Amino acid sequence: MMHDAIVVGGSFAGLSAALYIARARRKVCVIDTAAPRNRFASASHGFFGQDGSKPQDMIARARDQLLQYPSVQWQPGAAVAAVAQNDGFDLRLASGETLAARKLVLAFGITDVLPDVPGLSQRWGKSVLHCPYCHGFEFADAALGVLYAAEGLVHQALLIAEWGPTTLFLNGNELPDDATREKLLARGIAIEPAPVLRLEGPHTTLAAVVMADGRSIALQALFIAAPTRLTSDLAEQLGCAIDDGPFGPMVRTRADKLTTVPSVYAAGDIARAPHSVAWAASDGVMAGTALHRALVFPETGQ
Repeated sequence: MMHDAIVVGGSFAGLSAALYIARARRKVCVIDTAAPRNRFASASHGFFGQDGSKPQDMIARARDQLLQYPSVQWQPGAAVAAVAQNDGFDLRLASGETLAARKLVLAFGITDVLPDVPGLSQRWGKSVLHCPYCHGFEFADAALGVLYAAEGLVHQALLIAEWGPTTLFLNGNELPDDATREKLLARGIAIEPAPVLRLEGPHTTLAAVVMADGRSIALQALFIAAPTRLTSDLAEQLGCAIDDGPFGPMVRTRADKLTTVPSVYAAGDIARAPHSVAWAASDGVMAGTALHRALVFPETGQ
């Protein structure tokens, strides 16, 4: 069966793209591994009309709504290989099955590469966080920290001080230059140069950061801007241009989300920075509508 479109990824970007393709009465298949990036978070904030909802519940509702359209096929599993053909693309699944489509939307997401600090990964999405706009309000006026991993995290510390008293944990890295230190101190940000030994607290709650010198610093939330990687190599297989983004590799797209490969679109965290569920959904809408117009007007070469 030849689909008009295959969408790789069934989270906010992929579901939004598929919904608009389905509403245009085109045959669309969504391939999904059921492992969205925000599966570790108990609530999603800042999304219109859904503030505070569980991400998995939001995705489940959107999937159920999408499947009401008769032209939609849902395919659980992972797409592991993609090959361009004269009339479109063949995608091979991990199961060995092959699916075909005229056009593709890549929305497989990114994976956060977390620092190797004992106690950190179990608290990811709960009390160890990435985005202050998504989770900062819930920790307002609490003792906050930023774990330094790259130069840009000094900027993150300056920003997060908006939500509460903040400590920048250099984790053994060099002290910032004098001008940067003055900015931090002017914002009331404490600087801890010693390496971090581990995080402590009951279950997924953060209570303290234990330093290598034995001190224990009370903390309720720790922010990190972890580097990221593309969750799938399909974009590379297809020959899409990949750029260095602020956190990791990003698939290059035009404003309409078309990649450098004709008929291949990319949406969501793999194709933009910064990240949020609202931006991911809007990217999906753009990709889905642009893909449909390219089906209607093939002379555009998209």
